[in-house]
Amino acid sequence: MKINKPSIVEEIRAVVDIYNAALVQNDLETVNALFMHSTDVIRYGQTENLYGYDQIADFRAARPPGPKPRHVTAVHIISAGDDFGVANVEFTSPGRPEAGRQTQTWARLPEGWRIIGAHVSWLSEN
Repeated sequence: MKINKPSIVEEIRAVVDIYNAALVQNDLETVNALFMHSTDVIRYGQTENLYGYDQIADFRAARPPGPKPRHVTAVHIISAGDDFGVANVEFTSPGRPEAGRQTQTWARLPEGWRIIGAHVSWLSEN
């Protein structure tokens, strides 16, 4: 198994960029489509633990509409083989003094690259 095969890292970076753009625009169709449609997918958020595609989609649908501005400051990707990778994204958001970070675990499924696990948190100001 090859770690960080350049072409795979590029593929993951491309879907991470699509996902980040969809998050900023609050494009729920795209955001949801990039999660694995399964009861096995997990998203840990700032105040919630979401288990399964339906809980993740319902959480997003309940949020206020409109753009969700944020600025990505760094993306770190590691791939393992041709079908698996992890992206760690660092970002800032207007009105929040602390930096955010997001981990996305990606797997290549028959329908394309999908998030199979995600975690979002904020760095403490301490």
